[in-house]
Amino acid sequence: MPGTLYILATPIGNLEDMTYRAVRILGEVDLIAAEDTRHSLKLLNHFGISKPLTSYFDHNQQFKGERILQALRQDKSVALISDAGTPCISDPGFNLVRAAVAEGIAVVPIPGSCAAIAALSASGLPSDAFTFAGFPPARQGKRRTFLGAMAALPGTLVFYEAPHRLEDTLRDMLEVLGERQVVVARELTKVYEEFIRGTVGEVLAAVAGGKVRGEVVILVAPGEAVQEESEPLPELLHRLMHDEGLTVKDAARKAAEITGVSKNTAYTEALRVQNSLN
Repeated sequence: MPGTLYILATPIGNLEDMTYRAVRILGEVDLIAAEDTRHSLKLLNHFGISKPLTSYFDHNQQFKGERILQALRQDKSVALISDAGTPCISDPGFNLVRAAVAEGIAVVPIPGSCAAIAALSASGLPSDAFTFAGFPPARQGKRRTFLGAMAALPGTLVFYEAPHRLEDTLRDMLEVLGERQVVVARELTKVYEEFIRGTVGEVLAAVAGGKVRGEVVILVAPGEAVQEESEPLPELLHRLMHDEGLTVKDAARKAAEITGVSKNTAYTEALRVQNSLN
């Protein structure tokens, strides 16, 4: 009979968030697969756990994944852990889970900390429906396309981001998603835990020029739905430019404020309307 693969959540900062069950399972398994064995060894030492460790991360997942599966086939139990939080959330663990499921190996979740859920629960933004989108692309063009695909999604948007890209990502959010309410959560459960709340512009101003450190979660409120009785965007832009004499840029900005669409969308439509007027 094959063994059991445990997907075991570890603390995202505060070691007191480790569950009793997680400590017990780590003490019982035959093998622990960790994102960074040196980092995880500190956690295991803290709880007095001594078990064989193997690494499992992006660049060795194919090779190490097969070795882990082989151990499972031999009736050994394995715990998969990440450096912090729940494995398989924005990390390669899902490949191992998929392979284990395909072979009929039992996969058991051991719930615990998750930065995205912790941030959402304390954000004050709607949580009845949300989309977790992981890390946005690092390059601006791809990032804007990525954000644009989510502009019309219902519910709160939840992203992870590297601290050194926070300002650039917020600027793109302002341009693509519009002036929504956002929350930036950093250093969750740690000494310098912080929630920065406001509009995209206000939060951008709050972090601009500063050296933001630690893991970052960005939460974006749902866009305001355009009411059915609202004036259609092309007609609105036509009126603003033709009747009120506004420039393309000013008409697009005003239309975005009125309808709730992004400035990019309004500007693109304004150019099209302008061409039809010429």
